[in-house]
Amino acid sequence: MEQIPERTTTTLTTTVALVTGASSGIGEATARQLAAQGAAVVLVARRQDRLDTLAKEIVAAGGQAVALAADLTDADAAADAVATTIERLGRLDTLVNAAGVMLTGDSAASPLTEWQQMVDINLNGLLYLTKAALPHLVEAAATSPRQVADVVNISSIAGRWVIPNAAVYNATKFGVTAATEAWRQEYARRSVRFSVVEPGLVQTELLSHQQAAVHERMVARFADVEQLHADDIAEAVAYIVTSPRRRAVAEIVIRPTDQV
Repeated sequence: MEQIPERTTTTLTTTVALVTGASSGIGEATARQLAAQGAAVVLVARRQDRLDTLAKEIVAAGGQAVALAADLTDADAAADAVATTIERLGRLDTLVNAAGVMLTGDSAASPLTEWQQMVDINLNGLLYLTKAALPHLVEAAATSPRQVADVVNISSIAGRWVIPNAAVYNATKFGVTAATEAWRQEYARRSVRFSVVEPGLVQTELLSHQQAAVHERMVARFADVEQLHADDIAEAVAYIVTSPRRRAVAEIVIRPTDQV
């Protein structure tokens, strides 16, 4: 049987990646990783100063980066971020939705504003951006030499297993995991790969967003756990998007070795 030549997807040269939450943590590490693999990266978050610093570091290392401050909880702002990507760089091959917040604690005592914030950032922002990006991703898959495009959504182990005192966080992350799988099935025949990464405890700013008392309890609870680094998750994302076209990595769960 004649073998079909393998399309080169192991390099991201000539591709464009948009990464949200790029001002810190997993988003920042992922942007650095994809830039190192050759992608031009669009850095999206709210903090322009941090994005500018990261963009300068990527460019100094020989990469290409665009810093774009945006509030992705606004559907128009999310659409504008994608439009600016196309205007500045001409295409979109990879979308990494890494922006998110975790605000847990006793449900009766938790402010309703925290619940809304998680829904707005973790779920709605991801939906708005993915909606705007889809036509461009389909086009990239159809016209690029790689013949594939990628969406990687950063969920959480809380998107696969429920935990107490985190009902709304669970709901948003379960939503991300479910939507990703539904999109994977919908776009598989159009060569847009959808993947979800579900990390356990990662050493980022995420825990610091909690109320002080909740933060202290969580720090004490996980004091003996060697936490994952943001680079651990970024390497998983890079593995997904540089996989051969024939291989779609639908889901990766990553826990610290010490985390039960």
